[in-house]
Amino acid sequence: MMKLLKAKKEDLFTIMQIIEQAQTYLATQDIEQWQNGYPNEKAILKDLKNNESYVVKSEDSTLLATAMFTTKNEPTYKTIQGGWITEADATYGVIHRMAVNENFRGTGIAQFIFNQCEHILKQNTIHSMRIDTHEDNLGMQALLKKLGYNYCGIIYLENNDKRLAFEKLIS
Repeated sequence: MMKLLKAKKEDLFTIMQIIEQAQTYLATQDIEQWQNGYPNEKAILKDLKNNESYVVKSEDSTLLATAMFTTKNEPTYKTIQGGWITEADATYGVIHRMAVNENFRGTGIAQFIFNQCEHILKQNTIHSMRIDTHEDNLGMQALLKKLGYNYCGIIYLENNDKRLAFEKLIS
């Protein structure tokens, strides 16, 4: 049995290990996402400080995955080439910086994270989840399609990197 929990500062070392595994994996797939030293410890510490860092742990407390989840509006989502399903100023959930321990990839943990975060949104009467991913990250795009996310257009990160944007209505 897995649990989605708020991350603690003592989880930082393992979170960074999992992110480094993900960076290596993306590089082997020739995906430029996360190849510039991001996400780094500073970003994760900010997530922890903002109470937005989550981990998935197994029954024996093995840290299986990490993700940032928030209901604060994402500044880079203000401008989209295309259009969101919900109003531009709607309240929505966002998942960023999701990575699964390499020993547990392909076991449904990413889907579990989405399901748990969507459940949190339902509990808080928030009707939308938005997410973005690299155009070459076909694995994430396949997962988003499987989970009912709709392609909405293109957004650009603060560093001008292009990302594909998706949204799902939560009911």
